[in-house]
Amino acid sequence: MTASAASASIERTTHASSLFLWLTASAGALGGLLFGYDWVVIGGAKPFYEVFFRLTSPALQGWAMSCAVVGCFAGAITAGSLSTRFGRRRLLTLSALVFALSSLGTGFAPSFALFVAFRILGGCAIGLASGVSPMYIAEIAPAHLRGRLVSLNQLAIVFGILFAQIVNWRIARPVPADATAAFLLASWNGQWGWRWMFAVTAIPALFFFVSTFFIPESPRWLALRGQEQQALRTLERLGGTVYANQVLADIKAAGDTATTQVPFSGELRRPGIPRLLWLGIFLAVLQQWCGINVIFNYAQEVFAAAGYPISGILFNIVITGAVNVLFTLLSLAAIDRFGRRVLLLVGLVGMGIIYAILGVCYRLHIQGVPMLVLVLAAIAFFAFSIAPVTWVLIAEIFPNRIRAAGMAVAVGALWVACFLLTYTFPLINAALGASGVFWTYASICGLGFAYLALRLPETGGKSLEELEATLDAQSRLPRA
Repeated sequence: MTASAASASIERTTHASSLFLWLTASAGALGGLLFGYDWVVIGGAKPFYEVFFRLTSPALQGWAMSCAVVGCFAGAITAGSLSTRFGRRRLLTLSALVFALSSLGTGFAPSFALFVAFRILGGCAIGLASGVSPMYIAEIAPAHLRGRLVSLNQLAIVFGILFAQIVNWRIARPVPADATAAFLLASWNGQWGWRWMFAVTAIPALFFFVSTFFIPESPRWLALRGQEQQALRTLERLGGTVYANQVLADIKAAGDTATTQVPFSGELRRPGIPRLLWLGIFLAVLQQWCGINVIFNYAQEVFAAAGYPISGILFNIVITGAVNVLFTLLSLAAIDRFGRRVLLLVGLVGMGIIYAILGVCYRLHIQGVPMLVLVLAAIAFFAFSIAPVTWVLIAEIFPNRIRAAGMAVAVGALWVACFLLTYTFPLINAALGASGVFWTYASICGLGFAYLALRLPETGGKSLEELEATLDAQSRLPRA
């Protein structure tokens, strides 16, 4: 029986097995929900904690908003070695605990220094979750469902963002348009509202923490540690006996066992591995630099120009949040059917064209509904393609024996790219104007399309071991 046939056998397993698989993947994806919530909640709290801590300096305001990225990078680059040593499940447990502690610490911090310290700690949790959650799901998923299951991580991120926006909206009390800083400081929002916005994260974090005790360890990590019988039992629970026996045989055939391991530095000297690592870094950076952050930076201005009352957060939830969730759901239905490569290339083409048109619209001072439609279309393309597909690809392109280290490097690069984008966007905007910004990111999408059209193979429909053999053979080919 081939590995593909064995992977397909899970489709004939019992309903209980399928349900266990989906529940396990959903529990792993809760790290994504907390990632999305923690990343966005600060936006609603910003006007109030700035008054409370008397942050009048742009430098301090910027540091408060971006300090979590430092923790994200630290968490991402350590996730590889920690998850290799202690296991994927234990790292999920750790990230949930850190999420809970950091949210409470941030919410009830008595000083700005402690506020920053706990935000950085929360960033560490984000970094851990962003690296381990998609990797864990990829390692438990059968080939025919892997894209859909790993995309649950992106769906959870989107729901986390929506959850944060709803919580911020429901907690914040109405503020007069002419409210002064003194009024805000004395108000419930200024004293307690912003604190509860952060502290609420502890509730889903504790749920995530408890759920990690009911899910199995990654069977591929167990095999790497020489615990083959335990790996076999886990695979049987996930996909049945036939599936389990074949996958474990594939893992052994690929040399991904405790007796065949070499250090990551040694793996980098193997032909093809550096090229795979570069591909992972390229995908991660492209997700940040494809321009969607520009869209979100301009969203309020565009919606206002279209005549919509967006002074509150609710409208942003209804429009951008609904589009984000809807097209992420559509991506789950499409990613295993049409493949990662097709979705990613279609997304880059769509976003590049939209950015080019937006640049023209800004140059011609076009406003109103056409701009609104273009912004929502860009969000739709991103949510349908680049956002989920990137997480799926970087979770599956690396061989089992170096997946944790490879993902740590790729996700670390993602957070570096995020940090650089955050700081360079105002400079690019000031130098080039709105039209120049959109044309710049249209060019980035075009370059990303050209590179990936040449270098990115289709990865769907293959087991991780089949994919390892295929990518290994292709990466050894000479460059065109």
